[in-house]
Amino acid sequence: MSDSAQPISFSLFRRVLSMARPYRRTLYFTAVLTILLAPLAITRPKLIQVMVDDYILKQDVQGMTMLAGVIFGVLVVEVVLRYLFLYHADWLGQITIRDLRVRVFNHVTRLNLSYFDKTPIGTSTTRTINDIEAINTIFSEGSITILADLLSIVAVMAIMFATSWKLTLVVLSVFPILIWGSYQFKESVRKSYEKVRNHISTMNAFLQERITGMRMVQIFNAEAREAEKFRQINHDYTGANLRSIMAYAIFFPIVEIISALSLGLMVWYGARGVLSGEITAGIIVAFLLYITMLYRPIRMLADKFNNLQMGLIAAERVFKLLETQETIRNTGTRVPAKAQGEVAFENVWFSYSGNADEAVLKNVSFNIKPGETLAIVGSTGSGKTTIISLLNRFYEIQSGSIKIDGYDLHEYDVYALRRRIAVVLQDVFLFSGTVMENITLRDASITEEDVVKAAKMIGAHEFIAKLPGGYQYQVRERGATLSMGQRQLISFVRALVFNPEILILDEATSSIDPETERVIQYAIERLIARRTSIIIAHRLSTIRHASNILVLEKGEVKEFGPQDELLGIEGGRYRELYEKQFLQPAAEVE
Repeated sequence: MSDSAQPISFSLFRRVLSMARPYRRTLYFTAVLTILLAPLAITRPKLIQVMVDDYILKQDVQGMTMLAGVIFGVLVVEVVLRYLFLYHADWLGQITIRDLRVRVFNHVTRLNLSYFDKTPIGTSTTRTINDIEAINTIFSEGSITILADLLSIVAVMAIMFATSWKLTLVVLSVFPILIWGSYQFKESVRKSYEKVRNHISTMNAFLQERITGMRMVQIFNAEAREAEKFRQINHDYTGANLRSIMAYAIFFPIVEIISALSLGLMVWYGARGVLSGEITAGIIVAFLLYITMLYRPIRMLADKFNNLQMGLIAAERVFKLLETQETIRNTGTRVPAKAQGEVAFENVWFSYSGNADEAVLKNVSFNIKPGETLAIVGSTGSGKTTIISLLNRFYEIQSGSIKIDGYDLHEYDVYALRRRIAVVLQDVFLFSGTVMENITLRDASITEEDVVKAAKMIGAHEFIAKLPGGYQYQVRERGATLSMGQRQLISFVRALVFNPEILILDEATSSIDPETERVIQYAIERLIARRTSIIIAHRLSTIRHASNILVLEKGEVKEFGPQDELLGIEGGRYRELYEKQFLQPAAEVE
């Protein structure tokens, strides 16, 4: 059964309301206002009835003036209470979803990378923004306001029956038509809303991918094709909205017709009652107001029930995200102030899908002593980058063990572990903000002096100082205003300023020009002299100082040892790569 076909889940409803528990005083205050407003709203028509029958028809000006003052006072009180009700209901919704946004964001940042591998970014964005905003309607247009409208309807019908039960029955004779129409409207809009939310998620995911990959779209002249695909997505989204608009366009006029019919029946029967003396003129006037007060909330109830249900469907999606267990279990207790830097992989098997037949790493074993440099080479898809991800515990291995300083990774607190490791990737990601913020990632323990010192160490200070504003230069999204080499240098400073004991370079020099590479290469040589380092590179010239070289092929260790030793292996894989790169410059080395 689809979400749209499910009835309102009261357990889910209670769970949503429980989010307002820290603000229960406001919730109780709003509920009290709801109870007070219902009887207060019907007081004015009753007072007007009394005014017509006891003062206007008897030409008692003084009494009429006094009662008019009372009616005005009741109106002022009602306006004040309704203002407080609406303000606090909306405030409660906004403050609750504010807390929920923070909770969802914190949860998302703790999910392991496998979640993001299979979930479009646009989908996560929709859950964090659109769906959470929809939950707000449960408070602002759903539960509390629905309760207020229901109490108002009950109060109006009660006073109508108490005033004239015969006239009330005449007025309500058309109610079955209204109830049937409201149900049809609710079902039609509910289905349309569910389709709208699905299309929003699809559109967000599409836009996120295309905007992020706009360079590829333009390079391959795919603008027209992508525009056509977006046009279809947008057409489906608009169609879903138009179906809901059609439901509104039909329902609201029908309500007006039924309301007018009810009013006509009331006037027809009421006039006969006035002539026979069974009904007073004041009752007729009061009933005119009662009918308006009765049909106004009924006209909105069906829409509010839809908003409530759509809010609950959105809440179910958000709670499902919060219940996602694709997180790294942080049960370790080791929080070393400093690591020695010894790294050991022992018979490691790993598959992204968890299926042994699709293993990316197969029985991988190697050891790096403190201060040594390990170079990892191999063809694309051999598992080089996977080793880095496993060392940082972005994924969990299926079998074997990974140790740092003789302790299994699971014995370390995840955040303490990652604090001891720094990674420089080929594809540098920079956030919107200053150069300083991109380097420190807003870590208050890192001073500007530390950043400048690290920048000077790798030769990045000169170019940063020349930027407008220097270290306060505003970097645009993904560092669009900086060259690849400049972004790479900033990423080096970012890695070094955290002073890690283990440094990982994942093809960090493959996308920069030779001049910048020489600057970075000099810095690398100084850095790896006192750190355990892992270097993944296609350019074999960057790993000439490596203590050992690990050659991977289809997830298996083919060769391991110093460069001179591997070059001496006749027909060896590393020797083959070396000869292709240095003896056949024109050949492409994978």
